[in-house]
Amino acid sequence: MAYEQFIAIGHETLLSTVLTVTPVLLAGLVIGLIVGIFQAATSINEATLAFVPKLIIVGLVLVLAGPFMVATMTGFFQTVFTEIGRVNR
Repeated sequence: MAYEQFIAIGHETLLSTVLTVTPVLLAGLVIGLIVGIFQAATSINEATLAFVPKLIIVGLVLVLAGPFMVATMTGFFQTVFTEIGRVNR
């Protein structure tokens, strides 16, 4: 395997990871920020108030973005396994 192929696969690995994880992380970050501001403004220090909305929003994002995530990872694995088949050639 040439060095350039190795770098290309590593680049695609990182890109696929970022594309797959970003929707969930951004949703959790945004809802956490909103709930944190709400808690600070109202002086409510309830732990479940921060946890339950994050859980619901992250679950909703997983349901909505799930097909995109699966398609991204499927394409990545097809590329990787195709490249594995070309190693001995």
